[in-house]
Order: sequence, then C-alpha cells, then structure tokens
Amino acid sequence: MTEHRVVVVGAGFGGRYAVRALKNAPAHVTVLNGTNHHVFEPLIYQVATGVLSPGEIATPVREMFRRQRNAEVLLGWVTDIDVVARTVTANAADGVAYQVPYDTLIVAAGTGQSYFGNDRFAEHAPGLKTLDDAVELRARILTAFERAELETDPAAAARWMTFVIVGAGPTGVELAGQIAEIAHRTLPGEYRRIDPRQARIVLLDAVDRVLPTFSPRSSASAAQRLRKIGVEVRLGARVTDVDATGVEILAGDDTERLPAMTKIWSAGVAAAPLARRIAEATGAATDRTGRVRVAPDLTVPGHPEIFVVGDLASVDGLPGVAQVSIQGGRHAGATIRRRLAGKPDGRPFRYFDKGNIATVARFSAVADLRGLRLSGLAGWLLWLGVHWAYLPKGRNRVSSLVRWAVAFGGRGRAERAVTEAQITARGALRRAEAERAAAEV
Repeated sequence: MTEHRVVVVGAGFGGRYAVRALKNAPAHVTVLNGTNHHVFEPLIYQVATGVLSPGEIATPVREMFRRQRNAEVLLGWVTDIDVVARTVTANAADGVAYQVPYDTLIVAAGTGQSYFGNDRFAEHAPGLKTLDDAVELRARILTAFERAELETDPAAAARWMTFVIVGAGPTGVELAGQIAEIAHRTLPGEYRRIDPRQARIVLLDAVDRVLPTFSPRSSASAAQRLRKIGVEVRLGARVTDVDATGVEILAGDDTERLPAMTKIWSAGVAAAPLARRIAEATGAATDRTGRVRVAPDLTVPGHPEIFVVGDLASVDGLPGVAQVSIQGGRHAGATIRRRLAGKPDGRPFRYFDKGNIATVARFSAVADLRGLRLSGLAGWLLWLGVHWAYLPKGRNRVSSLVRWAVAFGGRGRAERAVTEAQITARGALRRAEAERAAAEV
C-alpha cells in the first residue's frame, strides 16, 4: 500500500505545528518553504532595532524536523496548485519549477504587507514581515543618525532624525518604543554634532486608539507609556501619500506633511498570492484581505483534502496571530491522524484565546489574558516568560536572555553593525519586482 502523502506549504507557526502533529502518523510529510528558516515573528521587531540577531529568532527548517523521520524539507516558493491532479508547483531559488504530488495538502503560507492599494508606498516605507525586512529596517534606523551627523542644515538633520511608523498595532507600538529607547538610552554621548535624544518618533494610525485589539484600558496604558518615553502618538490620522522625504496625512479636514527620511509601514496585512490561486482552483470565497474562507474544520469547502491554516484562513473572524496559526496547525495534523486511523473526522476547529500581550518599552508591557489586565513591569515579566518559553530550545533561549540583559538591563544593543547595501540592495530588488509585476498585468 502506498504511504499517504501530506504536503505542507509554509514552515511558519501553522506549518511547523502541523508537521509536529504528524510525527508518528503513517504518512510521508513534505514541507515546502521559500526560505531555509522558520522565523519567530513576534520578536522580529527586536532584530530591526538591534536587540537580537537574525539567528536568535530564526531556526533552520531542516534542523526543526531533523528527528522527524517521516518528514522531508524542500526549498521553493509554491506558485500553483492543481486540485485535479493533486500536485503543487514550486519554484526553486534558481527559478527552476518542480512538482510535488499530495494526498492531503496543508497550506500555511502566511500573509504579506498591505498598503491598501498604494503599493508605491513600499519603496519609501518598507514593512516588517521577513528577516530581510528586519535587517533593512535596522540599517535604515541606525544609518539615519549617521546621516544626521553629517548634515550642516538643521532642517535636513531634523528630517533624518524623524521616524514615522504607520500603524498602531502591536508591531507599530513595539517598534516605536524600541526606536525611542535607541534614541534616548543607547546613542546619547556617541555623537558630537547631534543629540539623538532630539529624535522625533511619530506613531500614526487612522483608528482612535493604539492596540485596537486590546482592551481600552490596556490601550490607554500603552499610549500613556509611549508618550512618556517621547513617542508622538497621532490617532485619527490617515496617510494619503508617502515619498522619499516625508508623508502626507489627513486628520479630519486638515492635510499635513510630516518631513521624515525614515518611514516604516505596519498598518495592514494581505494574504499571500497563493490564496487567490487556491480560490480560483477550488471555487472558494475570499474575504476582503484575500484570505480563503474555510469550513469550520479548516478545510476548503468541497475539498476535504485541502486544509488552510493560520493567517491565510478566514474563519469565525479570528485574528492573524501566532496562537491561531499554532492551534490551527495542530488541528489539521490531528484531523489527518484520525482519518488515517479510520476514525470520524470533520471536527470543527475550536480556538482557545490565550489573550494578547505587547511590549511598549523597557520593563513595560500590556497584557490582556482572559479577564486579567496587566501593565508595566508585571506585564513585561509575563511577556518575557511567554516569549522565552516559545523560542526554540537551546542556543536561541540562552543567547536571547543575554541580549535582553544587555539591552534592557543596560544601554547597549549588541546588533548595531549595518551597511548601506542592506538598504540599497533591498530597494533595487523591490523596484525590480514592481516592474516585473507591472509587466505581467
């Protein structure tokens, strides 16, 4: 009898936990991932702000599944799915396409940055989704102070020392807080012409409060702490344009320009292009962000052999957070195990909401945990424990504790080595991708 073939697209949280759930199943599991690593995305902003190195939040996919004898890893970006032949097509790094057959497919491809139809903003306001994004943003942030030091025109220096973060969700809040820490704690005393403490950090969003998925009390606490450490919180402000030297915002009936050389976008997410291909191939519906509307058991309607989990799935209005992906991946794996054992399947996915937690600054975080509200040091200690527990075991946990001690207990940032190439190379790639996409239309 031929062994059941399970193909898992994506090695993020959803894919990782789906594969783990199939460890002892009578199946051959093939993991397809575009990069050779899994990223612990909740801490990616700390790479962008010099606290952690890329290696401390990234684990090689092959290392993760080294001891799982029924799993293999193939590197490639999945571009197409044939639901009739039951194959997926992937492109290797050199552009060579290959196909992998499946009996059951789990799609956990995740999401990308959404600019709400204004993709031209990406060149001047990159997002934060990948390790490449984090390394580029770290270079942009730290190089901005170097460029300000070289300026003889005070207005030009002020533009370099203005940082605009668009989007007041967890990523935006955490980035704003850490940039403020860099300006006020790490860099003072190292420059002779500028005072880094004069940096202007502006957090913008069209909503009426920061961290809108948190309780109003936690949102208010986070906003208060941000303002205390020098972050300018601008709510009810919609970005209408972004260019090389600033952003245009609309607040009420008033239009305003904010001169700034460093802009970061964290305002929205869009489903990976693979979601559209799944919808086209299966006839499934998608939501307004492009996510696939799945059945209660996370399968595509009419295709019980295809699961969509994590950020790519639209089910019961659940948010795109790590715990939804983790639990969804486990559910898909458990369902497949029941099927292979001849047991009834079709159990609906039940999400257990463990709450929300976000750091604001050094020794300060907010947490909403099933009725429990924590802020300040208590929230930060909880954040520390939760994230340390979910980091991959071994060197990542040990080195991260050391880095946190240096950054939060002292004033240092271990990862401050940057190059201009980290900015210019990504910019060139982004422009080439935009030109290629325009040519295909």
